[in-house]
Amino acid sequence: MFTSAQILQQVNYYIDHLAYDRKPESLYEPIKYVLSLGGKRIRPVLMLLAYNLYKDDPESILPSACALETYHNYTLLHDDLMDNADLRRGHQTVHKRWDANTAILSGDSMLVLAYERMVQCRPDKLKPVLDLFTETALEIGEGQQYDMDFEHRQDVTEDEYIEMIRLKTSVLLACAMKMGAILADAPAEDAERLYDYGETFGLAFQLQDDYLDVYGDTKIFGKAIGGDILCNKKTYMLINAFNMANPAQRAQLQHWVDRADNPQEKIAAVTALYNEIGIDRLAKEKIRYYFEESKKILALVNVPEERKRQLIAYTDEMMQREY
Repeated sequence: MFTSAQILQQVNYYIDHLAYDRKPESLYEPIKYVLSLGGKRIRPVLMLLAYNLYKDDPESILPSACALETYHNYTLLHDDLMDNADLRRGHQTVHKRWDANTAILSGDSMLVLAYERMVQCRPDKLKPVLDLFTETALEIGEGQQYDMDFEHRQDVTEDEYIEMIRLKTSVLLACAMKMGAILADAPAEDAERLYDYGETFGLAFQLQDDYLDVYGDTKIFGKAIGGDILCNKKTYMLINAFNMANPAQRAQLQHWVDRADNPQEKIAAVTALYNEIGIDRLAKEKIRYYFEESKKILALVNVPEERKRQLIAYTDEMMQREY
């Protein structure tokens, strides 16, 4: 069994040594830049940990695992452009370092490269792997569209928000888990349970990301804090703040949602309202709920507990993160 740290080392080495022999360099340089920024590499690590539940050679599926990382970074590149974000992992986003057109075109090429890397899997697993990957990619686009649609609505419910983050974030973690299981010849029932596990863990992970966007440290988090507040993004926190606020608090919240002239003052004021209403505690409780539910699902996966130890340790570490 490999530790998550050993698997991460394998993933980073593989990504760092990917060859880009095509021209023009101006198309591929932003791709190399994005992938060189590091990050948690949670999707390929989860995929390899899932595979390692059943087989002891996770390095054999590195191309497919890194295809997921390539795809994930493609979505981030386009997300940053749509959000006009300045920073990603503490560095300039592609559209800031280059320009918007470069971000679009290099991002599109990353999507194609993701498929090129994915098809390097075992030939007998190609159809189920591509079917899963393609369905996941479509769902992520649907989640992103919901996120964009919510910007123009004032009546977004908590359930709608949870479904949006399930599509936008959770399904890719679920895909990583199930794909690792498929490539390891796991029983179909286990593969489905691992999908459900990744999906539920993904909800906790994204809710934690939303929480850290308000309460994290920019130096640790790697991007500006309060971006969701400034964009009036319909997060679990903002939705429930409006639902739980008294009339006076709701009026103050609406006042700050309508303002855009003093970013730092807005972030401080909305954060203070969250604290006053109890949204910070509510968010932590919801994060804990989904994380505990994911553990129950993993317990049903039919492999010895000893083989689950590294996966459990890794997800525990991810839920204690400050970035």
